[in-house]
Amino acid sequence: MMHGQAEALLPMIDDVVGAAGLTPSALELIAVTTGPGSFTGIRVGLAAARGIALASGRPLFGISSFESVAEALPRGVLADRCLLVALESRRADLYFQLFDCGLNPLSRPAAGLPETLAAVVAPASGRGILIAGDAAALAAEALARQFDVTVLEAAPVTGALQKALRQWRCGAAAGVVRPLYLRSPDVTLAPGTMAPGQPLPGRR
Repeated sequence: MMHGQAEALLPMIDDVVGAAGLTPSALELIAVTTGPGSFTGIRVGLAAARGIALASGRPLFGISSFESVAEALPRGVLADRCLLVALESRRADLYFQLFDCGLNPLSRPAAGLPETLAAVVAPASGRGILIAGDAAALAAEALARQFDVTVLEAAPVTGALQKALRQWRCGAAAGVVRPLYLRSPDVTLAPGTMAPGQPLPGRR
């Protein structure tokens, strides 16, 4: 959906719970992806998840979009190779993060043009690089001339749930869930508009 996510999300969740024959009291934890992604999508998702967690008294776990993709992959397919998760940014660049075969981060979440990926993956490219995410094809095209790359399919929603469940079952405490933004919003104040907190003219 390009528009209307806020209005559609909670009714969709209610439909899914009803179709499963459950009630909201049956929930044991809440998992939400924290980004990167569209600013509107992240805000809507986090607000809905926080509201459900508050109303139900259940713990809330935030999982990054990178972790969600990585966790959705079968462990056997990674073998001893590293994984590059590449995500669409709806711009010329893409979002990316590199993981080892145990899904431990080898780089920070970042945004960059496809041609910058070679420097990121080079230290870990000895046995080839696996690539997953909705921008995997774009990343593979940028890297294929220099590295042995394989594109994998992943279901990030399943991955977010799997990671949240593992954390919960290991006794991890649910902390404050914050959005992961890798760039500033595409919004600027109109000329003459005061920024929030700016004092009125003539006042201190």
